[in-house]
Amino acid sequence: MRYLDVFTNHGEEVAVPNLLGLSAVDAKMELEELGLSYEILDSIYDPNQPNGIVKEQMIQPTTVSKVYVKSDRVIGLRLSKKRELTEMPDLLFEEVEFAKDKLIRRGFKYNIEYEPTTEADGSVLEQKYDGLTISSGTRILKGSEITLVVGRNEIGVRLELPNLVGMNYSDAINLLASSGFQSYSTICNDCETKSDTLNAIVFGQSPEYFENKLLERSKHITVLINAGNTASENSFE
Repeated sequence: MRYLDVFTNHGEEVAVPNLLGLSAVDAKMELEELGLSYEILDSIYDPNQPNGIVKEQMIQPTTVSKVYVKSDRVIGLRLSKKRELTEMPDLLFEEVEFAKDKLIRRGFKYNIEYEPTTEADGSVLEQKYDGLTISSGTRILKGSEITLVVGRNEIGVRLELPNLVGMNYSDAINLLASSGFQSYSTICNDCETKSDTLNAIVFGQSPEYFENKLLERSKHITVLINAGNTASENSFE
């Protein structure tokens, strides 16, 4: 009986420590000091934690479970994993709201770009990652941002054309965007730097402005500017 008591550590009780939030190294040291062992069971994805932080432990701390164990007992640990790959879903021709929900459930972020179309209004026309088309089934990091190119039927949608002449170029472009126009280009024969363009004054536009003029939203607008122009240097009488 004395031999059995020694062999089974009869009467010995070890309190299980709380290891949550410790690194795997610190958890190992604490368990070994108490005469306990550990086993890594698996990893849990957590983008807000560094790798190797204890997220779960089996058995629960004695302060919670009121359970004591004998020395050499193995405590199972589940550790954090900051990076995890997951498959890109097939979202082509899915309705955009459904596609966004699918991405969120898989741990992705999303960005929406619109493209004029006469068909598939409100549906995904293309799915892109880092500017390139991504096929369904491709494994990429959770938390990545996916761009959804969504079709939007512009036929019949008419907007009032703003008068851009005499405006600062940057303000003119912002006005186009706020008015609902998304397709435009710029012609500047003597712009050498980005600053030249942003500080230039618009001296013309195509189509030309006149009061109450309506254009389809998909209509392309051309903005004409000269570098170094100022509003006082241009006359549009």
